[in-house]
Amino acid sequence: FIYHIKRKAHLLGLSVSGMGVRNDFTQPNRDLRRLEVERVKNWIVVAAKMGAPVLRVFSGVIIPKDYSWMDIATWMAEDLKECADFGQKYGVIIGIQNHNDFIKTAEEVHKIFDMVQHEWLGLVLDIGSYRTGDPYEQIKSTIPLAVNWQIKENIFENGIEKKVDLAKLFNLIKNSSYKGFIPIETLGKGDPNIKVAAFKKEVDLALSSI
Repeated sequence: FIYHIKRKAHLLGLSVSGMGVRNDFTQPNRDLRRLEVERVKNWIVVAAKMGAPVLRVFSGVIIPKDYSWMDIATWMAEDLKECADFGQKYGVIIGIQNHNDFIKTAEEVHKIFDMVQHEWLGLVLDIGSYRTGDPYEQIKSTIPLAVNWQIKENIFENGIEKKVDLAKLFNLIKNSSYKGFIPIETLGKGDPNIKVAAFKKEVDLALSSI
């Protein structure tokens, strides 16, 4: 099935910019976390077979009682290192997504990366998941870590949902060292065939103006 999708993508002239797996590294139980690490490793193999350069992973959603953020981040960093080591063997970059779960801010992104220190770990930069403060400043701060994106219709400025200023966003990207894919994503109600096409037109217009 993997190779069927890979062949179909090639015949359609499509590049596979990345793949994703749903995992949770905030589990306090080490045995359960081992299962999460093995799940990521399995999907690294799938990503390699698909020719995907990046595998998106999550930090996690659990905030266990009696554990601090740094307690969780410490064991998460070790799990991410192990996954990045495995990804390096298969030529797949581990892309952790800031998903407004355990990782909520640019500051927390930098803390995780400072702890892991691995060239095969990157950031899937989700522009809609910096929910406090100035999202554009946080995006700018973390662009150097980006290996892939989730460009969404809306962002949150000081916790208030607003339509993204695509020209402002793409100028930030243009003025950075990032040269890779910039995938788009639409959320909420409505026909995705219509919504994605409409959002892509907005993206194309913004890109043509910078």
